[in-house]
Amino acid sequence: MGTALLVYIPVAYLADRGGKKKFVLFTFVFFTLFPLVLLFCQSFALLVPAFILRGFKEFGEPTRKALIMDLAPENRKAAVFGLYYMLRDMVVALAAFGGAFLWMIHPAANFLIAFAFGLIGTVGYAIWGRDIVSGQP
Repeated sequence: MGTALLVYIPVAYLADRGGKKKFVLFTFVFFTLFPLVLLFCQSFALLVPAFILRGFKEFGEPTRKALIMDLAPENRKAAVFGLYYMLRDMVVALAAFGGAFLWMIHPAANFLIAFAFGLIGTVGYAIWGRDIVSGQP
């Protein structure tokens, strides 16, 4: 959480002055790397940098929320924001349920599958994700 506190406001400030996509993309990279890094942690000393990396997931959090709002139609912002979080939470709930089955296969399967889906999503966003610069779609 200390890492998140240190980066949250400066990144939001920088994102308001330039494109948002690169900050959101970095957030996705941190989300993607965390399960893989956690998988290979074999001691407390290695967990410390892993959870510092985990704190960087907040890197683009305010920027991601702002981008959702910027891309939403002017008269539907609240509905789009709610729809985004409903769909995201449904996927997360299904993934958590599926994680129980992956754990029965092998505990490492959860981390590797999470990394793979994160990689697919991150690459997809890098290719097809839209950007907003200075409030212009």
